[in-house]
Amino acid sequence: MLVGREHERQVIRSLAAGARVGRGGTLVVVGEAGIGKSALLHDAADDAAAHGMTTLRAQGVVGERDVPFGGLLQLLRPVLDHLDGLPAPQADALGAALALRPGSASERFAVGAGVLGLLSRAAEDAPLALVVDDAHLLDAPTAHALTFAARRLTADPAVVLLAIRAGQPSTVMEAGLPTMTLTGLPDEDADALLRSVGRRLPLPERERLLVATGGNPLALLELPDDSTLGALPDGAPIPVPASLARAFAARADALSPAARTALLVASAAAGEPVATAAACLHLGVDVADLDGAATAGLVTVDAGRVAFRHDLVRSAVWTEASPVERREVHRALAAVVPPGDLDRRAWHLGEATTTPDEAVAAVLDAAATAARDRGAHAVAAAGFERAATLTPDAADRARRLVMAAESAWRAGQAEFALDLLAASSALPRTPDLVLRAAALEGAVTARTGSVERARDVLVAAGATAQDSDVAVPLLAEGVLAAQFAGDMATAADAGRRIEGLLPDLRTDRARWLGSMAVGVADILTGTGGPDRLHDATAHVADDPALLEDPALAPWLVIGPLYLREEGTARAVIPTVVAHLRRRADLGVLPMLLFYVARDQATTDRWNDAAATYTEGVGLAREAGQASDLAAGLAGLAWLEARQGAVDACRAHAAEALDLATSLHLGFFRAWAMAALGDLALGTGDAQEALDTYLRLVALLVELGFGDVDVSPAADMVDALVRLDRVADAVPVADDLARRAQEKGQPWSVARAARARGLVAADAEVDTWFGAALAAHARTPDVFETARTQLAYGSRLRRARRRTDARTHLREALTTFDALGAAPWADQAVAELRATGATAHRRDVTGLDHLTPQELQVARTLAAGRTTREAAAALFLSPKTIEYHLRNVYTKLGVRTRADLATALADRA
Repeated sequence: MLVGREHERQVIRSLAAGARVGRGGTLVVVGEAGIGKSALLHDAADDAAAHGMTTLRAQGVVGERDVPFGGLLQLLRPVLDHLDGLPAPQADALGAALALRPGSASERFAVGAGVLGLLSRAAEDAPLALVVDDAHLLDAPTAHALTFAARRLTADPAVVLLAIRAGQPSTVMEAGLPTMTLTGLPDEDADALLRSVGRRLPLPERERLLVATGGNPLALLELPDDSTLGALPDGAPIPVPASLARAFAARADALSPAARTALLVASAAAGEPVATAAACLHLGVDVADLDGAATAGLVTVDAGRVAFRHDLVRSAVWTEASPVERREVHRALAAVVPPGDLDRRAWHLGEATTTPDEAVAAVLDAAATAARDRGAHAVAAAGFERAATLTPDAADRARRLVMAAESAWRAGQAEFALDLLAASSALPRTPDLVLRAAALEGAVTARTGSVERARDVLVAAGATAQDSDVAVPLLAEGVLAAQFAGDMATAADAGRRIEGLLPDLRTDRARWLGSMAVGVADILTGTGGPDRLHDATAHVADDPALLEDPALAPWLVIGPLYLREEGTARAVIPTVVAHLRRRADLGVLPMLLFYVARDQATTDRWNDAAATYTEGVGLAREAGQASDLAAGLAGLAWLEARQGAVDACRAHAAEALDLATSLHLGFFRAWAMAALGDLALGTGDAQEALDTYLRLVALLVELGFGDVDVSPAADMVDALVRLDRVADAVPVADDLARRAQEKGQPWSVARAARARGLVAADAEVDTWFGAALAAHARTPDVFETARTQLAYGSRLRRARRRTDARTHLREALTTFDALGAAPWADQAVAELRATGATAHRRDVTGLDHLTPQELQVARTLAAGRTTREAAAALFLSPKTIEYHLRNVYTKLGVRTRADLATALADRA
């Protein structure tokens, strides 16, 4: 019976009631040992079952922390009949994780997506209550998968309740889920608890007990009536968990040697009956010796399974044992676990061994490999590291450390991965292993912020690789790292190295990647590049295998983006994104979504761009990838500047600048600065815009960034003209025209021609603006076209050609209105009114009121995907998709998906 806790019970029951009507909720109950977390969760589970909810329960156990997905199997076993109903990638990833299907070394988020899909399916039969006690003791892969799903079960009939011990490191606590902290019982409830078990103390001792324990229920029930409390000053608290542990240890010490040994075995075996009995026999004792521990109130034994009174009992028993005794128990358990239970055998052998032993290391290696193949990358990393520690041969130790680092990175443990790589670097390594480690270090540091280190490692490794087909991918990644760092000199150097290797390449993949990387390096430094990108992007259609390679995903999107042209090359972008979504490859997706959003923002799909940027930012935060986060924030700020979202733009630009400055991400620092300049220009503050652009130019010069497309020169000309500084604008326009002509791409040429038109004599206005509009026609960037039409109309008005001006100004207004470029539409309206014309603004539609996620859901469904397919692609539950779809229908005034597709097509 649960005593007290009425407020906490009401909080949980409200969450469960909400789940029963389709409003999901999650709560993490936090508190010290013995505070009553388990009792509260038990009460919640009983109440949920009484209301017809399917209750899924699991408990974290110390001995299971190295068993891949052990906690997840506990939790999901009752609903695994829904596994085959999931989309194939989710079913395969989750099935492999739970050892129900062959392993596929899936991405760490793929299992979480599978858990989300499975729970959502099961919740269609009956509302779910997931109750996990001691969640801080869950194996890391289970905790990651469970928190991934819990964050997304917001519109499903499911409540997730997790209990963790305060002060313990926990993936659950780090997940940012809602929490409720349990404190001690009030005196009245504490008195009731004492009376309920017949513990009657004289008033002074009772009051001292209440004060000393702080109302901790377990302490109230279990602390002995001895001198512990009497020795304390009045009002002094005691360290409750430590005192309880000592009390439990004292009870264990009073047992017979055989009972203590059996208790120690049960502690290491997580209470599993067969293993406990066999190991006891192996050590010359009998499992029946546990009867004494049961009599002492330390354990209960039911059908051979041993359950400890509290985890503090287990930890106290284990801590009191000597290291020799603990190793003997582990050795006994390793000898008796079933042959197929590789995970537990490896763990026990590892704990039983203190000196290098290749036979034990090999078992640990095999278990880690199996964990990796099931997608349990955190367990695999720990297993490979332990195997390396016990490996006698230094070269083999280095190899296992690199394998551990690879798994740690796939588990999202960047710092651990780098520590493992550093340890391996002190050991003898083969040339191949050196390059493998360098590629991993480059990937980790590039995504988590040390982009300069990534640049140095990747370029150095590529320069020393003897095999050209190995060198090119390293150097190509070095080009991107140098770009992010804003180091165009190193990007150029890496590009030249790749160019020298192209004749020696054996594989089509390496040749394609090399051509792309050289083209990008040339564009970054303003020395050419488009021809190579044209050839490489055209080749993709002839080699579909390139689209399936996740390592090439960024390059496949960069090509069309850097060319800024209309054409079929852009068609590969949704295909590349779809492949990564099917893999649930959230580690690669954030940066890829940055590129995709950038592409959408240079067309008429600004709403889609906002949704894509927003998703990328959210995934980057979830994956802990700082470089990707800076990119997404800078891109989003740039788009918001054009939309006139002043507060959002400034907030996102500020965060991006903080990240980019601290992490030396010069490329994204430049983007964030450009956003602030564009915001000022759009909202009419030409001086602020010019000042910002001048700071940006100084940064670009410092970085050696020569790509004319990144230069703010065209916008500086606009700002200078508005400030009546035409004479100062002329040389800026002339230099821009020269650089654009050298690059030869229509986007560059169009902006340069517009700048010349702004400063040209009246007689030359039509020539320059006509050239600009002709070049714009070869690009998808309708915003830049509208900017040119606005500038053209403004010049014509000032030349007293009002009728001609109105045509261009109306076209500009129509485009700005359609895009949602509010400040630019306001400027077009002002210019039209100055010609004596009436300006007609586009009415706001329901589409304008969709949130980024609603628009993303709408687009995905309108493309023909089912609800479940959309949920899998967007890492949401089907119920969440349906929730957003209802909002979309309401805002757009449609009732069917056919109507939805039509409504979106009208604004596509």
